[in-house]
Amino acid sequence: MIPRTLIKNWISLRHFFHKHYTIQYKVKNIKYIGFGIFTSILVYSTSGITIFAAQNELDIKKFMAQPITDIKKLKKKDDMKTKMELLVMKTQADFCKALESLEEPGHSFKVDRWIRKEGGGGITCILQDGVVFEKAGVNVSVVTGMLPPGAVQQMRARGKKMGEGSVPFFAAGVSAVIHPRNPMVPTIHFNYRYFEVENPDGSIQWWFGGGTDLTPYYLNEDDVKHFHSTLKAACDQYDPSYYSKYKKWCDDYFFITHRGERRGVGGIFFDDIDTPSQEEAFQFVKSCAEAVIPSYIPLVDKHKDDGYGYSERQWQLLRRGRYVEFNLIYDRGTKFGLYTPGARYESILMSLPLSANWQYMHEPKPGSKEAELVDVLRNPKEWLN
Repeated sequence: MIPRTLIKNWISLRHFFHKHYTIQYKVKNIKYIGFGIFTSILVYSTSGITIFAAQNELDIKKFMAQPITDIKKLKKKDDMKTKMELLVMKTQADFCKALESLEEPGHSFKVDRWIRKEGGGGITCILQDGVVFEKAGVNVSVVTGMLPPGAVQQMRARGKKMGEGSVPFFAAGVSAVIHPRNPMVPTIHFNYRYFEVENPDGSIQWWFGGGTDLTPYYLNEDDVKHFHSTLKAACDQYDPSYYSKYKKWCDDYFFITHRGERRGVGGIFFDDIDTPSQEEAFQFVKSCAEAVIPSYIPLVDKHKDDGYGYSERQWQLLRRGRYVEFNLIYDRGTKFGLYTPGARYESILMSLPLSANWQYMHEPKPGSKEAELVDVLRNPKEWLN
């Protein structure tokens, strides 16, 4: 039976819990073990008996849903799997709330938490048919299991030293694609992820990947410069060479080969990052993820009420068609997801817009605003020079 004094002391000390204090009470230790976003546990030891009292008020409320991994396991602060899951959960929640702040009342994200029978799961947040956002998807996935031979072969083709057959893996990531209703507001895509593979000898291979890129329908150079400068500032905190290197990588990666043009005006993109150290690589990824909101939200707020007509809408739908082509034919993440057993195809395909058009042999009129955009898609610029 829990002594009344314990309950009384617990209630009186609750306001300390959020400050992560360790409280010495006579010769007994009462420790609040906090990770900032998980269950508060009070450990009371007396006469060799440990009594656990838990409360579920949780800072999990700051997330869009409960994390995929068991909360007790997430208390391993030094584990990179834990750090990455917490980062992607926070990134998802912060971005969804920032988008909702610009949307009209009555339009909010549908939250779908799902479990993968092979291991792990995810949280898919979708806002559809909004006033500002026609479709906005922000997805978190934390999955474990055996990497199938098809995915192993794909990774070996990228230079990973992996054995034959299936291997155990862990992957955690956050990805988002935002399709605004107004053609004057650009689409944004970002993805930040962490991957571990266990080799047959028990050793672990790990790496990070990610990026953020912008796809406008009408070119506004001030907007593009703001977007790129925000990403550059995030990169420069770690290495002044990162931005130019990852900007070029982005231009090269988001290339629609059969069209001879880029998907958008770029940003940054990187993959297979495993230097200089795991912690430093994580901090760099964290910095990039935190740059998403300041790079994009001001652009939405600036243009969401701009006027447009039928022709601008039709151009937007044509450009969305190009977006679909890239995602279904070339995107590495989409292909990996489709290779993975138990993959959740609704979440994989959340990047696709509600509406898109294709016209046979369409070319914009020379000298038009549409032609101005296509020119920079075919000939990428150095926006910050």
